[in-house]
Amino acid sequence: MTPTTETMVGIGGAAESTDMVLNIGPQHPSTHGVLRLKLVLDGERIRHAEPVIGYMHRGAEKLFEARDYRQIIMLANRHDWLSAFSNELGVVLAVERMLGMEVPERAVWLRTLLAELNRVLNHLMFLGSYPLELGGITPIFYAFREREELQHVMEEISGGRMHYMFNRVGGLKEDLPAGWTTRARTAVADVRSRMDRFDDLVLGNEIFRGRTRDVGVLTPEAVHAYGVSGPIGRASGVDFDLRRDEPYLAYGDLQDTLKVVTRQEGDCLARFECLLEQTHNALDLADACLDRLAELPPGPVNQRLPKVLKAPEGHTYAWTENPLGINGYYLVSKGEKTPYRLKLRSASYNNIQALTELLPGTLVADMVAILGSMFFVVGDIDK
Repeated sequence: MTPTTETMVGIGGAAESTDMVLNIGPQHPSTHGVLRLKLVLDGERIRHAEPVIGYMHRGAEKLFEARDYRQIIMLANRHDWLSAFSNELGVVLAVERMLGMEVPERAVWLRTLLAELNRVLNHLMFLGSYPLELGGITPIFYAFREREELQHVMEEISGGRMHYMFNRVGGLKEDLPAGWTTRARTAVADVRSRMDRFDDLVLGNEIFRGRTRDVGVLTPEAVHAYGVSGPIGRASGVDFDLRRDEPYLAYGDLQDTLKVVTRQEGDCLARFECLLEQTHNALDLADACLDRLAELPPGPVNQRLPKVLKAPEGHTYAWTENPLGINGYYLVSKGEKTPYRLKLRSASYNNIQALTELLPGTLVADMVAILGSMFFVVGDIDK
């Protein structure tokens, strides 16, 4: 191989290579809300990247200490506003574990169904918004159409479009409206029948594939080092999903339907493919839950609670496979009606730290493609 020689031609100080510090955000349209990236550039290539977080921090963990076990659900469902039901779920599971409480079987299957519908709603937003960040406007319209189908049934059962507040310690707020399962089954079938548009419009688009293939490769070692989880971690070949590996709710009975989607490439395209295939599987899981609910006899969906609910003294840890990754809830009680401490481990917080590993060495033009493929919510980072 013939050795090559690099020659830098310039005049005066321009001949010297100088670093430039560039701030992306916190109002830049390419970032998901108020996230700031501090980049050190050498020409158009990124040498160093530092995510600067905290612009949406509202101190939820401290507020948990001043609210009782019913009220903290309202605080918990807002940090990842695309996964509100799943956020509530982790808190009530931790409190129920502390109380040693058994939840009615009907509530267990309903929670599993609604968690999977919430997973589809979350993923559809990213399936539509990620191509939008790369210049493809059409998929977002299809994504919102499919979201509306599912939002209707979620709104009917809970009364909320984003912050459902349907979980309760001991079960759910109330039983299903008459005919709701039929309408939910129809909505799931309608969404599934049109999901191939994302394959045709996005995965079949050579520009999209050119912008994402072999871009932003995240190694399995980096996934483990930064605690990356969810579709992003599985796109790098890390085969871990709490629904299969440490089942909760009804997932232990859904192993034949549950499919843990993985890829080996670890690039932006692999992350998108994992998200899309996982959406298909969430719809299958929702159908399986509806089938099981149809077999169950009528019964309660919650437990009767005392007027003042106090958890016994002690501590516990509950974790769930949220749409964006692993959420953990470390609850400490002193026997009072409020938590002594409730530490929240959110998926986006860990996932976004991997940008310090991903961005150096890449071009500024690829930064948006990498940033969008991390599928994060800023409120989930800042809590």
